[in-house]
Amino acid sequence: MHVHVIYTGGTIGMVDSPRGLVPGADLEGWLTRLLDRPRTPGASQGGPGPDDVTLTSLDPLIDSSNATPASWQQVIDTVRALAAPGTGPAAFVVLHGTDTLAYTAAAASYALTDLPHPVVLTGSQLPLGVLGSDAAGNVTGALVAATSGRVGGVSLFFGHRLLAGNRATKTSSWAYDGFDSPATPPLARVGAPWRWYPAPPAGTGWPDPRPYARQDVVVLDLVPGITARRLEALLTPLPDAVVLRAFGVGNAPGAEPGLTRVVKEAVEAGTAVVVASQCHEARVRLGHYETGEVLTRAGAVGAGDMTLEALYTKIVFLLSQGLRGAGLSDAVGRDIAGEVT
Repeated sequence: MHVHVIYTGGTIGMVDSPRGLVPGADLEGWLTRLLDRPRTPGASQGGPGPDDVTLTSLDPLIDSSNATPASWQQVIDTVRALAAPGTGPAAFVVLHGTDTLAYTAAAASYALTDLPHPVVLTGSQLPLGVLGSDAAGNVTGALVAATSGRVGGVSLFFGHRLLAGNRATKTSSWAYDGFDSPATPPLARVGAPWRWYPAPPAGTGWPDPRPYARQDVVVLDLVPGITARRLEALLTPLPDAVVLRAFGVGNAPGAEPGLTRVVKEAVEAGTAVVVASQCHEARVRLGHYETGEVLTRAGAVGAGDMTLEALYTKIVFLLSQGLRGAGLSDAVGRDIAGEVT
């Protein structure tokens, strides 16, 4: 099966420089050597050989901390350009920096719901040239997953697990199992043989999506003692949307004088306010406690069990489709690509 690798930059292909780690490794040569290994006849889930894999390096290669919605769109456009019916590759693997890997995976999932080819993103915690690097294991795992015939849509492979792309979040800057899927089980676990699990429902899709564009979206954490004056200052001038990361299942300090008034005035002015949780594992239920109900009365909506990465990129996606205000708030709860239960 022909699989095309798209290299965007990131730690996996970095080398030392006087300015710290920068892109510069011979990724194509390394990938050829990685795949040119003895192959056991009849082995299952062995992955592709060197003749089955092609590579495109994006220009410029970036540290993923510099990624923007335009970077997401560059990946999406590259996949679409190569996925010509009948002539293109059967699957894609995207090599990406880990810092914003989950953002790009979620963004791609919304924009590629019509694509019949699996797209698997991965990266590494250490550069490929470092002894003990996780690069080889993650890349071979992503290639095996992409060519398995058992996965569709956009997924993320890291640390011996395959996760739904829009359900993943980065949990560690150093551990080799640096990503988790807090709301749903993994799609697969590496083993002999691999163990596969049911995927989340596919969602409704989004036909003919417009390209991603940079949007004015603010992410704010509530903390004990925050005042209405400070919240209002943080929201001045008003953005197009706010992700308000609250406590527990979506609770806010509703007894703080004027705090919910700030939220209500923002909503009435056309800003969508979406309440997420600061908890790693949570499902927002705004009416479960009175301290969450006050946000509902102010016009805010809940994020369900979406990760921050899935929620933020979804809001940027919906704004890029032209939705604003109440229309945007209503669409946040729509399951586009399996990102929300």
